[in-house]
Amino acid sequence: MKTTTSLMKNYKSILDLIGEDSSREGLLKTPERVAKWMQFAVQGYHKNPVEILNSAKFHEPVSEMVIVKNIELYSLCEHHMLPFFGKAHIAYIPNGWITGLSKIARVVDAFSRRLQVQERLTHEILMAIHEALKPHGVAVVIECEHLCMMMRGIEKQNSVTTTSAFIGEFEKQSTRNEFINLIQSDLIKRR
Repeated sequence: MKTTTSLMKNYKSILDLIGEDSSREGLLKTPERVAKWMQFAVQGYHKNPVEILNSAKFHEPVSEMVIVKNIELYSLCEHHMLPFFGKAHIAYIPNGWITGLSKIARVVDAFSRRLQVQERLTHEILMAIHEALKPHGVAVVIECEHLCMMMRGIEKQNSVTTTSAFIGEFEKQSTRNEFINLIQSDLIKRR
C-alpha cells in the first residue's frame, strides 16, 4: 500500500506538471489507477523464472523438441516506458527433464513484466530455461511491435522487431531450421 500511495503522489504531480488539473473530476482517480497499473505492468521483478520452471519439473526420458509458440507478451520499453507487445516462440530439447507447458509462458511473463529491451528479454528467457532444465538446447524467437517506434520518434506503424537466441543443439543449422519451420507452420487450424 505504501508503494501505491507513493506512486499516486508522483502521478498526481506529473498531471499537474504537464498542465492538467489533477483535481478535475475525470482525473481524480487517475493517479490511483495508473499506480496500480504500473505495479501490475512490472510485477515480474517479484518472480523468479528458474523457480517457476523448477516448480513443475518432471523426469521424462524424452529427447524430442518441445515447442510452445505464439505466447503473447506485453512489456514496457525501458528507454521510453512505452509498451511493446507481440509473441514469443520457445523450444527446448529435453535432457531427461521437462517442465509444465504453462511454466514456459509464465517465464515469458516474469521477464516481460519488467522494464525491458527485447534483445535482453530474448536472452533472459533462453538462459532461464537452460539453467533450470539443462536441456540439449533452447531456442527463443520473439516478434514485437514497439509503441516507442510507432507513436513517437520515427512513427513507423508497420515495423516489427524480431530477435532470436539459440544455444546447444539449436546452434546446428538443421535443428534451427526445423524449429523455424515449425513455428511458421499452422498445424492446428484456428476456428
